[in-house]
Amino acid sequence: MAQVRLKNLDKLYGDVQILHGIDLTIEDGEFAVLVGPSGCGKSTTLRIVAGLEEASGGDVYIGDKRVNDVEPKNRDIAMVFQNYALYPHMNVYENMAFGLKLRKFPEAEIKTRVEEAAEILSVQDYLHRKPKELSGGQRQRVAVGRAIVRKPAVFLFDEPLSNLDAKLRVQMRSEIKQLHDRLKTTMIYVTHDQVEAMTMGDRIVVMKDGYIMQADEPLKIYEKPDNQFVGSFIGSPSMNFFEVDVHADELIHKDFSLPLNESQQAVLAPFNGNKIQVGIRPEHMSLSELSTKIPATLNVSELMGNESYLYCTVGDDRFVARVSDTHPRKPGSTVTVFADSQAFHFFDLGTGERIL
Repeated sequence: MAQVRLKNLDKLYGDVQILHGIDLTIEDGEFAVLVGPSGCGKSTTLRIVAGLEEASGGDVYIGDKRVNDVEPKNRDIAMVFQNYALYPHMNVYENMAFGLKLRKFPEAEIKTRVEEAAEILSVQDYLHRKPKELSGGQRQRVAVGRAIVRKPAVFLFDEPLSNLDAKLRVQMRSEIKQLHDRLKTTMIYVTHDQVEAMTMGDRIVVMKDGYIMQADEPLKIYEKPDNQFVGSFIGSPSMNFFEVDVHADELIHKDFSLPLNESQQAVLAPFNGNKIQVGIRPEHMSLSELSTKIPATLNVSELMGNESYLYCTVGDDRFVARVSDTHPRKPGSTVTVFADSQAFHFFDLGTGERIL
């Protein structure tokens, strides 16, 4: 096991800068998830740690060793790719054993390691099969097994579940998390799926345009996003935002007002008379009567089984309410949505940063 440190990491492709001074420490044994939209630099960061890409500036440390100039095979890492990267002409046993054979491990030790990994991943009955004879989930388990047998200091996962169907993704993310709990090895996992990030990571690193927007425990990121981008990216459905004027004890939208409690008034006192963005998560909006009332027009109602997503419009703003009411509603009808005033998030209108 090993700590991974990135210090002032830059990456340029020609004149285009992909990473901007990334500083990040992933502790020994931690499961860290890099998450963000396509093009944010998360996979590039992972590939630089693996040695598959060269940093344009900055340093990469694995343990106490600077590895910028160390070949990938000598970094004591194992990587699991999105497309499995299995050898089609080899069976499962041969695929899992291949890296160990290259490193001249004794045949007896190779057999022991492969059989142990196969049992952990429940593929012991498929060791004689070729990849084409396996399902997508089984192939992914073999790819993970090939990494496990190496017993590396660091595991790297590059969107390993994106090719699987929804049900299998849920199962596999649980299995990978259990694997981490069992092995206690440092793992860095890249995904664009914020649900995967929230459910798997000890810590989430949210990225945008080559910058780290926030790095913290999942619940802290969810409850106290550092900025509007993190608030909108983490959470499903996404956080709702309204531009409002601050007036002493309330926020004024042109179509409704939001009362503030004393602590909220104190926080927003420097913004009195100015505009801010208020964020309200869909689950903090309901059809049950609360102090904050928002009259809206229903556009679409999605029944999710035990709850409904109401996609609404108020004035020029669109928002989503996640409610326990499952009665069918007609598009175009008027609904009164109530918001929990204790759960408001405030953001600076200009910078998008959280108002503390």
